[in-house]
Formats: sequence, structure tokens, C-alpha cells
Amino acid sequence: MNRRGPKIPPLSVTEAQRAVLEGWVRRRSTAQALALRSRIVLECAQGHSIMEVSRRLKVAPDTVRTWRRRFLDRGLDGLSDEPRPGVPRKITDADVERVIVRTLEEKPANATHWSTRSMAAATGMSQSAISRIWRAFALAPHRSETFKLSTGPLFIDKVRDVVGLYLDPPEKALVLCVDEKSQIQALDRSQPVLPIMPGVPERRSHDYVRAGTTTLFAALEVATGKVIGSLHRRHRAAEFKKFLTKLDKEVPADLDVHLILDNYATHKTPAIKKWLLAHPRFHLHFTPTGSSWLNLVERWFGELTSKKLRRGVHRSVQALERDIRAWLTDWNEHPRPFVWTKTADEILDKVATYCQRISDSRH
Repeated sequence: MNRRGPKIPPLSVTEAQRAVLEGWVRRRSTAQALALRSRIVLECAQGHSIMEVSRRLKVAPDTVRTWRRRFLDRGLDGLSDEPRPGVPRKITDADVERVIVRTLEEKPANATHWSTRSMAAATGMSQSAISRIWRAFALAPHRSETFKLSTGPLFIDKVRDVVGLYLDPPEKALVLCVDEKSQIQALDRSQPVLPIMPGVPERRSHDYVRAGTTTLFAALEVATGKVIGSLHRRHRAAEFKKFLTKLDKEVPADLDVHLILDNYATHKTPAIKKWLLAHPRFHLHFTPTGSSWLNLVERWFGELTSKKLRRGVHRSVQALERDIRAWLTDWNEHPRPFVWTKTADEILDKVATYCQRISDSRH
């Protein structure tokens, strides 16, 4: 009586397949499961029986049969793990659509925006499910950003004018971005600042003592990044006129001067207009109303605020002004220009997209 069962067909392995299998066995980075399956195929290819391979590799006979059969059917690809179906899906496409529509078009009755908990309670789904849906569709109701569109009637013309100066400046001329950082406060903390330590950040008291204010007039040279600055205790047309006089002295006389500035009232007083008539090489280019982002000097003011003012401690206005002058001198020793990259058409296209969104939001 034959108890060996049906005869198993021989396992043939090509030279190319053998090279790949031996590489998988030797390579340290190969997963252990794949290395074992490769050994099983190589042992079977040498003519060993299933029971002998099972004994030599210390695996169950059914394991040898499985991977032998998979190799016969699909070759090397058969040794890879097949995707597993996992737990049946409980959240349908209709449930996902319901969450997305509710997130985008509705608000909770007792809050300004949805949270995962409030949306889970409103839809009868779990909080983790809401979180996964929001992440998949890049929804973040807890986040908010600010924006403002200019209402100036000459917005398009002014954008093209200012951006044109950035991207294609005139010859034999200097382009300066001018603005004032007013009401810079000299602040002294009510208690000493605790320095940084391993595992502990710098700590400051939340309250402070005001020692006064100053105003910084600044002109950023677009080409080189150098800044001409002037500090004044008041912010009037008289101080702006003094700053213009300083610019006239520091800019070479053979160059025209194009100033990019905002529509602040001190820039348009009769005294300023009279001064400009006496200095015809100065040309003013005004940014649109509510569009200070067009003025590159605002970016420089951001550097000054984050690196010198926000965490600074000053017990007097004089100390504050000394620090600002020192920082300005250090900047001009190693100036870094801010490069404008957007064209006027790209900006206007983006504004048009925002206008479309606003007109569709029932405002």
C-alpha cells in the first residue's frame, strides 16, 4: 500500500530565479519571512521532498507546500505577501460626504467652528473617524487665517506700477521702499528675565512697564537690501520731510529716486508736495489702500520685530533707540535683499480667485 500520496511535480528554477533567491537569502536587509520562503524554494529545487525540507528548515509541511505551490503558480512574485482585506469597512461614502458637506456648509449651534467631538456628536460617528476624514480631505476647522482685499479704485494700476519697479527697475535710478514703524514701545519686564537652561526655555513675565515710544522711518533699497533709517519721537509730516531730506543727501545726486510708500496722510500734505516740487528727481509710487504687503520694507520691519524688539527689554526710549541703531548698522554691514518673484498678472489672478470665493459665500 502506497502511503506517500500523489507524486509531486518537480520544482524547476531558472538560473536567473536562482540568483535572485540566493540574493534574498544572503542579503541582511531582506525580511526574514521572504528569506525563509526563498530557502524553501531552493531546497525543493534540489530535489528534496516536502517532509525533508520541513525537517531541514524546521517549518510545518503545509508551509513548504504553500510556498512551493505559490512559486509554481506565480514565480518570484508568488513569494511576496498578498494584500489582506482587513476589517470590513464600516463608514460608507455617503457618511464621508455627509461629514464633508456639514463641515464646509454648516456651523454648530453653540460655537463658531466644528471640533472633532462636536462633529462626532452631530453625525453619530466616532471622534477618530471624523479626524481621519478631515485629514484625508485636508480640512482643519480649528485653523483660521486673515486676509483683506483692497477697495482702492486704482488697485490694478498701482499693483502693476509697484511690481513693475521690483521686476524691471528703471536705469540710473534707485528704488526705495519707504514706511514708518510708529509707536515702538520701550518695554521693561516687571521681573527679571530667566535665561534659557537645558530643557527650560527663556521665561519672561507676562506684564511689563512702558517707558515711552519712538518711530522709525526706514527706506529699503530694493537692489542691495541696504536700509536708510531715522528715529523720531513724533510721527508727523515734519518728521517725514526731515527723512526725505536725509534721503536726498545720502542718495547720489545723479540718480533718480523712486519711493514706494503707502497712502498715509503725512505723505501728502502741502509741505511735502512743495518739497517734492523742489526736488524733481523724487518720484512717489503709492501702494493701494490696505495693501501694505506690496511694500518690501514691511518684510524688513518683520525681521526687526522678531529678532530685536519682541523679546527685547528696554528701560528707556534712549536704550531702545540705541538698540535699533545698532541693529540697523549691523544689517547694513551684511545686507540681504528681499527678492520679489510674483508678477502683477499672478497677483491679480489670485485676487480674482478670492473675489470669486467671496461672491459665492453669500457675503
